[in-house]
Amino acid sequence: MLSKYGLADWLSRFNIDFIKDRLKAPDGEKLSRLTQAARIRLALTELGPTFIKFGQLMATRPDVIGPELADELSNLLSDAPADDYETIREIVEGEQGRPLEELFSSFEQEPLASASIGQVHSAELAEEYELCLEHHINGSWQDIASSWLNVSANRNGAIEDQLETDDDPAPSRGALPGSEVVVKVRHEGIERVVETDLDIMAGLATLAERIDEFKNYQPVKMVREMSRTMRRELDLERELRNLQQFRAIFESDSTVAIPAPVPQLCSSRMITMEKFVGGNLKEIAGSPDNDLDLPEIARQGADLYLKMIFHHGFFHADPHPGNILILPDGRIGLFDFGMVGRISEQLREDIGSMLVAIVHQDVPMLTTLIKRIGHPPLELDESALSNDVADFVGHYSTQVLSQFDMSGALVDFVAIVRRHQITLPAEASLLIKVLIQLEGTGRLLDPDFSLMEIMKPFQRLLMLKRLSPARQLRKVRRFYMQAEQLAESLPTRISNILEQIQSGRFDVNLEHRRLGPSVNRLVIGMMSSAVFMGSSWMLAGKVPPLMFPGEGWLGIQDLSMFGVMGLVVSIMMGLRLVWSIRKSGNLDKSS
Repeated sequence: MLSKYGLADWLSRFNIDFIKDRLKAPDGEKLSRLTQAARIRLALTELGPTFIKFGQLMATRPDVIGPELADELSNLLSDAPADDYETIREIVEGEQGRPLEELFSSFEQEPLASASIGQVHSAELAEEYELCLEHHINGSWQDIASSWLNVSANRNGAIEDQLETDDDPAPSRGALPGSEVVVKVRHEGIERVVETDLDIMAGLATLAERIDEFKNYQPVKMVREMSRTMRRELDLERELRNLQQFRAIFESDSTVAIPAPVPQLCSSRMITMEKFVGGNLKEIAGSPDNDLDLPEIARQGADLYLKMIFHHGFFHADPHPGNILILPDGRIGLFDFGMVGRISEQLREDIGSMLVAIVHQDVPMLTTLIKRIGHPPLELDESALSNDVADFVGHYSTQVLSQFDMSGALVDFVAIVRRHQITLPAEASLLIKVLIQLEGTGRLLDPDFSLMEIMKPFQRLLMLKRLSPARQLRKVRRFYMQAEQLAESLPTRISNILEQIQSGRFDVNLEHRRLGPSVNRLVIGMMSSAVFMGSSWMLAGKVPPLMFPGEGWLGIQDLSMFGVMGLVVSIMMGLRLVWSIRKSGNLDKSS
């Protein structure tokens, strides 16, 4: 598959249409006429579900693969063939240990959607589970936890008893209780397919690490990081925990709705939750007949996400229009919590400081923050980075706040980071992708939407938090605990070092960096010169067997065969050495 799409790049150099149009994608597209990024997307699509999911995850790392490829991979679709009804039935009954009819009063055989990991079916709960769902919708977080424990302990009628004896139920959050749910079921055998594909990716990444063209992409590190994320997405119990955590965080927020789960009908292979009925953002934005205040909805949605990011440090990481519904009562409904992001307090403060540095045109501070957040290479050109940052600040600090192009600023920022081979932490890259998606979704509803303007109160909040006495007290407490730990462990560590020195077991390990190629070239140069000298002596001494004995051709005679062969080998080795040095660009340079 990789050969097929790689050949298209080679064929595209020909100017003969007959040759250029030989290779085609499954949908009939002529591969050689597509961009390299588009061919990568098509190759991942044809390779199957795991590679599609891998491409979607790579789209969250524009700092590694570049904004152009990241933008192209964000168009990857997760459509996958659906498992048949009998297979889904076996999975559900195997997970729950009960017939499907006892769990659901009805279960749609045709799925609502089928993605790379699983598929979603519409269903109606059996009566006992319907009561539990209603309790989850209207109850408090403590009631939900109690209900889960009670239901897990007893499924033979204790649910109704527990609900009837609830003396002080929490006030309703305004949800519409009912029995309609959606059931997400993992595809049969998808774990085996994913593990096999991840092994293939790991092998390809190891090979790619040896090719100069792919080294900057850090393939081994990326595959390792993405493999961990994909294995987490396979576990639907993790999605359930994310769902419950978001419901707990936004329990008192009247502007957002998060589906209530039915925990006793959830496992690592299936998850059951309340079904939302509402308008898709794209449909609402394209309909001239709706009477909704779209700019206000865009503002509320952005405000919701910025609360997640800067206040809670835990955010829904896929805010595209397909994962957001506008409910009939005007609330914003979120679903699909398989991909979430976490952001540390330190990173939140650094991001706030970066925004302040841009506003105040503080280039040295912004450069320092970029190096602190990311992982710069050893050979970083700091003066070139400062110049790029100065250009960036000069362009965006003069923009009016209400018209600030947040997406453009983030894309340019990522381009600077990638140009200087600075690797951002995964959570920072995911945050950048979410902010770009969030601004795009907001402008779908309101062309004048400005994410930067909505972020302004959060900038002040970050600064107030940073200067708050409580934060300073936490820092002093943390410093005291670290100092106390160091004071306790320092005498023991010094004693261990002195003991190792005294016994002769103290070792100093030195690690060389980037000396391998130089040493290899030195060895090859010495070998080629040695072979050349030895061959010359053999030619001068006429060491047998001889070529052209007696009187030879054009006066050439009595040549040592081994001397000639050695001379040819030494010349080839020398030319190979000169070519490799020339290719690296260090033939006539000081560095």
